[in-house]
Amino acid sequence: MLPVRLVNFSTQLAVHRDRGYVALMTAIARLSLVALDCPEPLALARFYASITGWEVADDDSGWDGTEDWVQLKAPAGATLAFQLSTDFQPPSWPSADHPQQLHLDFNVPDLDAGEAAVLAIGARKADVQPGTTFRVYLDPAGHPFCLCYVAE
Repeated sequence: MLPVRLVNFSTQLAVHRDRGYVALMTAIARLSLVALDCPEPLALARFYASITGWEVADDDSGWDGTEDWVQLKAPAGATLAFQLSTDFQPPSWPSADHPQQLHLDFNVPDLDAGEAAVLAIGARKADVQPGTTFRVYLDPAGHPFCLCYVAE
């Protein structure tokens, strides 16, 4: 085993099995959030807060639903934000006519229980279900997201 000393938080160990060496890679930046365009940022933030268990930042500040940027408070690492887009058009997944720009994956220990929970808060199950270990849903603004089975 090769001795490795990590110099700082932005240095990562990369193991290239196919090339037979270990390399240190320095990150240029650290991901802090993913922002989703949507017509109603506060409503979508509250939807994803229900999925993740994270709080909506400053949700008790008397917001009236006209905000143009709302962010969740993640306990650690990157978080989610929601940005007003007055001309937002939801993706038509899986069609290429208006493709998704990204999608979010959430791990669950039980797909059926996870499905019941996200449907209860306003998700819609996508018509196309391409796998057996994950399920695709659409959030209230139409962004696709997946629940992925991961054993506890």
